[in-house]
Amino acid sequence: MSRKLPPIQPDTTWLIHDIASLGHIVRNQRAKLALRIDDAAALCGVSADLLSRCENGKPITTNKLLLILQGMGLHLMTLPAQHAVRLAPALQALTKELDQTP
Repeated sequence: MSRKLPPIQPDTTWLIHDIASLGHIVRNQRAKLALRIDDAAALCGVSADLLSRCENGKPITTNKLLLILQGMGLHLMTLPAQHAVRLAPALQALTKELDQTP
């Protein structure tokens, strides 16, 4: 049985408040890459079950999370909370602009 791709959510925020919002970003990135969960998991070097747990906001180890982010072409950035709140709208706008350029 082939698995369906998740729909792309165009207004995904890059500001992570909890593990569920991080999972949403990972799932949305997989949708943008048009990867089924098994293919994405193989690309990341993790099991499909572990990738599913990540996408569904379940806790996973940090080293596995970093493998997933790297495999999906994502990077983790940390900065002071007050800066993140102020930068989030600009990053959102920039992401939309970059997604629309060929």
